[in-house]
Amino acid sequence: MNRTSISSEAFLVKQYIEGDEQSLSILINRHQQKIFGFIFSKVYDKDLAEDIFQDTFIKVIRTLKRGKYNEEGKFLPWVMRIAHNLVIDHFRKSNRMPKFEGKGDFDILDFMTDGDLNAERKIIKDQIDTDLHELIQELPQDQLEVLEMRIFKEMSFKDIALKTDVSINTALGRMRYALINLRKIIEKHQVVLTN
Repeated sequence: MNRTSISSEAFLVKQYIEGDEQSLSILINRHQQKIFGFIFSKVYDKDLAEDIFQDTFIKVIRTLKRGKYNEEGKFLPWVMRIAHNLVIDHFRKSNRMPKFEGKGDFDILDFMTDGDLNAERKIIKDQIDTDLHELIQELPQDQLEVLEMRIFKEMSFKDIALKTDVSINTALGRMRYALINLRKIIEKHQVVLTN
């Protein structure tokens, strides 16, 4: 998309916020095929895709009316993100995707080791990985260090203890606190973890 169409989109959004209903129609018509195609490629059901498409624009309208839009003219990526989140919500509600329950110590990160993902799930997993990598940066340094060694480097607690010069119990304790804190961070940011 060139710079002119981005600035014209920002102008259309501004016009809509100022009361020109036609501006939103232009934006919807411009991107309808791409957004609907994206949704349909995830749910493979025309009626369901129509419903999610409608819900996407209801959310777009509500957000614009509340003056909460600040995507600096990047209208399409913003709408696609809303559609993407609504698709995930649908899968969660219909239990077609595993939902994060947070029962065991390591289940919050189990999906990160799932090597057998189909193309659809890979897109969502990549987004989750990105979100998680950002979230874990909020952990205290000692907990972050243990979590990275255990999850990403797949080191044993014995090796972690040696590397960090602490007892195995301390390494286990840091991992436990890292997971407790990570759950709190996830809830604070209201991140949806599904794969």
